[in-house]
Amino acid sequence: MKRIVYLIGGLVGAAALLVCADEAAERMKKLQALIDSDTAEVLKRINAVDAYTVPDLKLKREENFAKTPADTEPYSGVKPYKEFFLLQTEYTGPGRAIPEPGPELKTVKIGFIGPIMNLPSVNTGGMGHEATLGKMMLKGAQMALDEANEGGGYLRRGIPFELKVVNDNGLWGSSGNEITNMAYKDPVWAILGTIDGANSHVAIRVALKTETLIMNSGDTDPTFTETNIPWTARCIGDDRQMGYLMADYLFRKLGMKRVALIRSSNRFGRFGIREVRDLARRLGHPVLIEMAYKVGTDDLSMQVERLKAVNPDAVVHWGDARESAVVLNTMRTMGMKQPFFANDRTVSDEFTKLAGANAEGVISVFPWNPERKDPKLEAFRARFRKRFGEEPETYAAHGYDGMNMLIWATQVGGLNRAKIRDLIAYRTKPWPGVTGDIPLSSTLDDLGDVFLAKFEQGKWSYHSREEWQIPQGYIPPRSRVARELEAVGQKQ
Repeated sequence: MKRIVYLIGGLVGAAALLVCADEAAERMKKLQALIDSDTAEVLKRINAVDAYTVPDLKLKREENFAKTPADTEPYSGVKPYKEFFLLQTEYTGPGRAIPEPGPELKTVKIGFIGPIMNLPSVNTGGMGHEATLGKMMLKGAQMALDEANEGGGYLRRGIPFELKVVNDNGLWGSSGNEITNMAYKDPVWAILGTIDGANSHVAIRVALKTETLIMNSGDTDPTFTETNIPWTARCIGDDRQMGYLMADYLFRKLGMKRVALIRSSNRFGRFGIREVRDLARRLGHPVLIEMAYKVGTDDLSMQVERLKAVNPDAVVHWGDARESAVVLNTMRTMGMKQPFFANDRTVSDEFTKLAGANAEGVISVFPWNPERKDPKLEAFRARFRKRFGEEPETYAAHGYDGMNMLIWATQVGGLNRAKIRDLIAYRTKPWPGVTGDIPLSSTLDDLGDVFLAKFEQGKWSYHSREEWQIPQGYIPPRSRVARELEAVGQKQ
């Protein structure tokens, strides 16, 4: 009898081993599907080095920073001897040689930092104001991670991914502490976050010291990737690209000459509107006035009175959806009928509800086209609606894309922060996201197309530069230094 029991037990054990082997083989098959020939070459090179060797990887080099036209280049009257941000910043540290953890590891943690609770903020002097955006970004990130677990989790070991969630409460020191904790105390392999521009800058400086990749899916501050920190990447179009499109539409397409600006006084408003202001000056139409207000202000009549006094052709606002509606409604109450243009946060239900009939005809810049016909996007929307009972907006969609990029790099690169970073940094093809293709520049910034959104007849429609035939200045195929050397050579 005992022999029969032992025999049955042995057969069951063997069957379990076969099932495990089949599952492992299926996981490896899925993993191989994530690796194209270019990625395989990157893996080969980063896996071949020791702690004292830098892998021979081709750095991204661009001849033009951020697709900037020649007639709007900053300091165009100065002959540069060096241009920054054209050559990719290289990571030369020993991190690739750090061994992976042992079999005691039960989950693969990815970090999330974002404003998910309204707490006191240094930006407002009161309560935080971005929790609504942060919660949507978290939903998109969590859905991406859960879908990865449904597909087998971390394929190399068959263990689940786990999302480590912390709140970005708007205090600089707190943001730095959270990144430190995720690097050392409760370690994660990479981080998605955040939205606030000031806090994002603090976070990436801590990421530099801790050598932890941060993928940003919500901060559109143009300077985020202009820090030469090799541990940062962004999967959302920034305010430089959107500002370029806005300026081209106002000055090159519509021929406007007298534009007034109004913005929030925080970093988001100050840095966001800067490209519109600078391009207006470089194109020969300096703005008439730029007014600022404190985030959360209810009465903007003083600022709008100043705008009205200069009698502009149009008004451009950069700030949150709520204040965008306050500015617009105050303008219309004061009899100002000028066209109203705004940044991407205006494209929201909050704005249209508060603005009411005044929202008709408003045009805003936007980092992607939600009306794009794409099976991936439609399937994402359906799954998001089923799970959360609401439509995914821009922060949810970009959070989903950003988390999927981190998961892909972790699956392919393995449990090594430096190699995860390498897979993102040296990716040769645009990421096929639900928000569209995401091509990464030499600074690992998203250089994908941006759009104009117009509110008409109760809904937003999205339009590309090509569709509206918006002119663009000549983008030189050579760097400014190369052009200067070429000009000197021709003279000789």
